[in-house]
Amino acid sequence: MSTVRSQSTPANPSKGAAAKPKSLKSMTGYAQARAVENGWTLRVSVRSVNHRFLDLHLRVPDGFEALEPRIRQIIRERIRRGHLDVTLRYDLAGPAAVGVNEEVAAAYLQAVHALQKQFGFHTEPDMASILRLPGVIGPPAASLDEELTRLESVAVPCLMEALDQLDRMREQEGEALCQDMSRRLSHIADLAAQVVPLAERARPAFARRLELRLKDLLGEAQLDPARLAQEAALAAERSDVSEELARLASHVRQFESLLSGAADAGKKLDFLLQEMQREANTLLSKTPGTEDEGMEITRLGIEIKSEIEKLREQVQNIE
Repeated sequence: MSTVRSQSTPANPSKGAAAKPKSLKSMTGYAQARAVENGWTLRVSVRSVNHRFLDLHLRVPDGFEALEPRIRQIIRERIRRGHLDVTLRYDLAGPAAVGVNEEVAAAYLQAVHALQKQFGFHTEPDMASILRLPGVIGPPAASLDEELTRLESVAVPCLMEALDQLDRMREQEGEALCQDMSRRLSHIADLAAQVVPLAERARPAFARRLELRLKDLLGEAQLDPARLAQEAALAAERSDVSEELARLASHVRQFESLLSGAADAGKKLDFLLQEMQREANTLLSKTPGTEDEGMEITRLGIEIKSEIEKLREQVQNIE
């Protein structure tokens, strides 16, 4: 009979974690599980950090490469994104741990004797050095082949347990990231709401500034009121930010919806942030003049951009 013991960094995970609704996951985490069999111990460790795609680095003991395809399949079914370092360690215990592969040792000695004969060396080989050579200490190849089937039956549940622990840790961190991003989204919505009345008040101020500039350019020449009104209307339309504010509000709502746990949310959130940043840039480029309203809109727009950048940093770690 084998026993599986798991370890991970989060302390006292909630018993109801497995029953929670689907939530966003961070790409950062670490977990370890161990299975103990008669004569050997298997340890599986999984370390994950953020990455644009699934970047899997797998290390298995020599002789157990046949398990790699199965392990990779399990991981790909469970994890979509992130740089993963997965390591399997196989430790022998008891008499098997000091077994000598006599065939391998004899081959090394035969090679030593051949070199002695060829070059006329008379020094006897150091047996301690021979024992340290690869493949001399450990079970013979035949024993490894016999163990493969049993090892897979233990390795798969051990790996699944480690991945379960990793999921719990990533969900906990993802929940913390989600709460932080929700607060920032609310702040962006509040900032955008403050821009609306300022933009309305800025329109007549913009028209007045346009009229003063035209008078400076034309001097004593009389201005056609109809023409002036037309130019003011066109300029006001070019400086109107209502469309940008509406799209920004829509992106904020979509972002909030994805935070509830949509599949592959990380890439979608990143795309939305690009669109939000574009609207914020356009808002700033359209901000009219240096009047109080224009200066305040500029300040709010810069703060919106700052919050979007902070959101981008958080999203980089979401699966």
